Amino acid sequence: MRYRFALSAAAAASIAPTAAAFPTPQRDVASIVSPIWADEASRDKAGEADNVIRALAIRPGQTVADIGAGSGYYTMRVAPVVGPSGLVIAQDIMPRYLDRLKSRVRHAGLKNVRFVTGTAADPRLPASSVDVALLIHMYHEIAQPYELLYRLRASLKPDGQVAIVDLDRPSQYHGMPKALLVCEVKAVGFSLVSIVDLKPGYLAIFKPAAPVDPRAVTACRA
Repeated sequence: MRYRFALSAAAAASIAPTAAAFPTPQRDVASIVSPIWADEASRDKAGEADNVIRALAIRPGQTVADIGAGSGYYTMRVAPVVGPSGLVIAQDIMPRYLDRLKSRVRHAGLKNVRFVTGTAADPRLPASSVDVALLIHMYHEIAQPYELLYRLRASLKPDGQVAIVDLDRPSQYHGMPKALLVCEVKAVGFSLVSIVDLKPGYLAIFKPAAPVDPRAVTACRA
């Protein structure tokens, strides 16, 4: 997520974010238990990826970041859509997950996938490079969501989007209540575009709004 709503160099320096500048979430953070959210055949039968790709109008030539890519369910389905002129960035904080996904991508013959190892606070993506950032059934596992979203925002193109798929239930049960999600994402400089019912779960789509001073970010309460 990157923004061309560029702050001046002086302003940017004056609010250079540090880990201490961001609040911790006032809710449970679920543990990372598996790179697989559910079996792929069931997800395909429900049309999950097709519905998300359609709602986001993902198309050839775009750059899509699969944040918390895990086993690569979305990476494998988005790469053919963006085609050889596009790029999928498969990002995760678990190197062993990426190692397995690299093998899967190689065996599938996909040439438009790159891999990035991030942290719980920083996706480590190039600035102003991403059209769509996907966070699929993993937002509730992010230990530092405010800092990660703030830094993700910087990797978005001016018209880029952040798309979060989750279940509408408490985070300790591997879900994220819609209202709480919207509050947290808006707190770091995004506006809500739409929420799409996926059955089960939902897709929340955001776009960059006015940049915020990270020191002014306050945690939303569950």
